[in-house]
Amino acid sequence: MLHSHHRDRGQAHEHGHGHGHTHGLSAPHPAQAVPWSILRLALAARLGAALAVSAMLWAAVVLAMR
Repeated sequence: MLHSHHRDRGQAHEHGHGHGHTHGLSAPHPAQAVPWSILRLALAARLGAALAVSAMLWAAVVLAMR
């Protein structure tokens, strides 16, 4: 479903799906909560995740070199 946005500066815009909200076109939408964040993980979990990602990337490099 495509949404139409009016490009009039300084005026609110309305989405066509029932929940109108108002903010200027230059103002961003407010941040929304995420279900998880890497910053909320413990240090050991962050290091483990970084090592796992690094190992997967190195495995891809080694496979590509063969």
